[in-house]
Amino acid sequence: MRIVISGASGFIGQMLVPALTRKGAEIVLLGRDPERLTTLFPAQKSAAYEDAELLAAGADLFLNLAVLNNDQSTDSAAMTRVNADFAAELATMATRAGVRRFVNVSSIHALDPDDTRPYAASKRAGILKVDAATDGSATHLYLPAVVGDRFAGALSALNLLPHGLARAALGPLSALKPILHVDDLADWIMTAAMTAPHHFTLTQGQKGNSFYAMASRSLDLCAAIGGLLILSPLLLAIWVMIRRQGDGPAIFAQDRVGRGGRIFTCYKFRTMAVGTVQAGTHEVSGSAVTPLGARLRRWKIDELPQLWNVLRGEMSLIGPRPCLPSQEELVRRRTEAGVLEVRPGISGLAQVAGIDMSDPARLVDWDARYIAIRGLLLDLKLILQTARGGGRGDRVAA
Repeated sequence: MRIVISGASGFIGQMLVPALTRKGAEIVLLGRDPERLTTLFPAQKSAAYEDAELLAAGADLFLNLAVLNNDQSTDSAAMTRVNADFAAELATMATRAGVRRFVNVSSIHALDPDDTRPYAASKRAGILKVDAATDGSATHLYLPAVVGDRFAGALSALNLLPHGLARAALGPLSALKPILHVDDLADWIMTAAMTAPHHFTLTQGQKGNSFYAMASRSLDLCAAIGGLLILSPLLLAIWVMIRRQGDGPAIFAQDRVGRGGRIFTCYKFRTMAVGTVQAGTHEVSGSAVTPLGARLRRWKIDELPQLWNVLRGEMSLIGPRPCLPSQEELVRRRTEAGVLEVRPGISGLAQVAGIDMSDPARLVDWDARYIAIRGLLLDLKLILQTARGGGRGDRVAA
């Protein structure tokens, strides 16, 4: 595979170029200082950006690593020039040179619309400008912190530790936020980059991370036990108020699709009239919601009985919202995207963002995004946002 790389003199590039070379890639390096590139990578062909179009002609892949980071002393205008305008220029050049695939490397920070820091904002602007330059044919690759034999950014303190101790510390640190090893990035470039979707988030997704699994489950258990005990007077009062309506049970039990596609019984306070059709909330008429139920739904109090599901290990505090077995398209899409590999949650990234089950494709995209970027810090953030009323909950039809 013939790969053109811009910005290879940065932290990721210095680790990635040797990893790709070991895998047999033919690499051309572009930069503002070709002499420095030659010093760093004497075995690779290096050139200035002015010669980029000629050297990139007919390449399989153009990988744009050129970036200004938060840890570099610069202003937002400079970040926009490099992370947005210059990225679009490179994309235009790659298109003219006949490069088969342009991959614009971004950061998971750009996925958070609430992150308004200059770096994240400039990266989001770059996505739009690259799309305009390539008619949407580019791939935007979102990465977490990338590590190898060295560490940068928030992890740079690990460079002061003995190598073995630093590697051991990555497990618990990656439970807080996802981390990606440079070899995994190189594997993806060599095997999947040419056929990657328009947007792709590459992380290990906490898969196999026992530190995250133990900490997340401990958080679930503490919240479930503490919540059921502390909120028991409120739960009892709500139960009594619903029962006094005189038209049915206070607790609504419904089959939902859980982890691994297994069916479990999900519990909620009943907010709709008895006899309401068993369907996705967005398919149910708003007239089915009782006056008390409307108030419970507004504050998401109707979800509190699901703490029992959390205690039983059927749900987590945070995760994709469990759907009905009858929502076959959603179940299929979630199965294909690997969403059913994790426990469903009382709340989640998509719910806080106001995305419900009425749009299965978009919902699954956000569910998969959560799985890719999840960590204890994100889970705690989503818990706080939910407690503060973030998201609009499951909306009924008009």
